[in-house]
Amino acid sequence: MGRGAQSLARVAVIVRAGAAPMWWPGLLAAAIGALVPGLTGRRIGLLTGAALFLVTMAVVALVRGGRYAALARGATRAGRTDFLQDRAVTVRNWRRGHRWWLLGAFVVAVASAFALPGAGGLLLAGAGAGLWAKAVRIGQWERRDEALYWVRTDWVERGRPAGKQIEAYRTTGPVAGDAAPGGARRSR
Repeated sequence: MGRGAQSLARVAVIVRAGAAPMWWPGLLAAAIGALVPGLTGRRIGLLTGAALFLVTMAVVALVRGGRYAALARGATRAGRTDFLQDRAVTVRNWRRGHRWWLLGAFVVAVASAFALPGAGGLLLAGAGAGLWAKAVRIGQWERRDEALYWVRTDWVERGRPAGKQIEAYRTTGPVAGDAAPGGARRSR
């Protein structure tokens, strides 16, 4: 990178990176949990899990929404010398940085089946669905503004693209990078 150049990662890709590693293990943990009778019984456990899924999805999708919107409104144009990080690199970095947390969450979700069958897994799956919904909302903003939102990689602490250390987003045109609006893979 040249003088003054910065490495930028897509905001929607960072948000979306955690969706699949929470969704699929959460569903697997819920399925395993449904096989265990548990202390409360399967019906109560799965109904509690369904409620937790909906609440968790809504909370994760909406938390810090105002911060994301404020950073998007105040975004500045990325410079010519800025380096745009590939989608695959951003996803890999996020997942490597969170792998032990994800494994621990899966183990806790499976172990919780002995108290509330399936509830822990559905809670984890709800967090993944909420992250996906948040990435979709960011993608809608990107389509509306015809710009993609980027954040400096050195500011992203522990995969939080709207944390306190984030001062501003950068923007590029809608065809920059290798990810579509919302962080999904760009179709060829």
